[in-house]
Amino acid sequence: MASAAVVQVFGQPASTDTARVLACLLERKLDFELVRTDTFRRGGNKLPQLVKMKDPSGKAVLKHGDITLSDSRDICRYVCTEFPRWCTRDLYGAGALERASIEQWLKAEARSFDAPSAALAFHLAFTPAAADAAESERQLLRVLDVYDDALGRSAYLAGDEFTLADLSHLPNAHYVACSARGRALLASRANVARWFAAISSRPAWRQVVAVQARSAHCPVAAFEPSQAAARDEPAEVLLPVEHAAS
Repeated sequence: MASAAVVQVFGQPASTDTARVLACLLERKLDFELVRTDTFRRGGNKLPQLVKMKDPSGKAVLKHGDITLSDSRDICRYVCTEFPRWCTRDLYGAGALERASIEQWLKAEARSFDAPSAALAFHLAFTPAAADAAESERQLLRVLDVYDDALGRSAYLAGDEFTLADLSHLPNAHYVACSARGRALLASRANVARWFAAISSRPAWRQVVAVQARSAHCPVAAFEPSQAAARDEPAEVLLPVEHAAS
């Protein structure tokens, strides 16, 4: 059975696609291997041939037995449906109605939130004074107005529980919030501000941010649970086994 095989994630932790997958796996408390790839650096790590065939960009690929997936949102769906629900509380809905609502927001994230938030994060990091930054900001504010209205009726996008609908927004929202201007934009909508504070403080996402911060300096590492106890960190926050692609 595929579920008994080792789960491997090929990607760069800084990539929003990879971060989305890591957050999902950590929320599900699943054991996995993170194989770091670097497709931007000359002479960088090379992807296995099978992974190359599925996703030449190397952004984020999950390999699990005979299954290879390269779309980060599809990977999250797979993780939530393939593995036993006792891993953690359900992220993908307990029934058809809940799942339909989650899917609605996953599609909204992919179609409406992803592009302006990614563009804004880029411009705020590299060209904050450019007209493109202001235009991306205006586009994202229009999306956030819709979100703010929805979040005025429930704690999270698809109801009162954290789900994939919320998780999928974390990578881009995090990069927007890396600048003071981006944080101010998120804070300008009260319900969005409350929601982002809640989802970005989750242990699984804090762990993803930690992996992003350390991976540039420590590409090969395995986390020892005793280290968390010594630092008085939550026991459920565990680093994946991490190594470089060969």
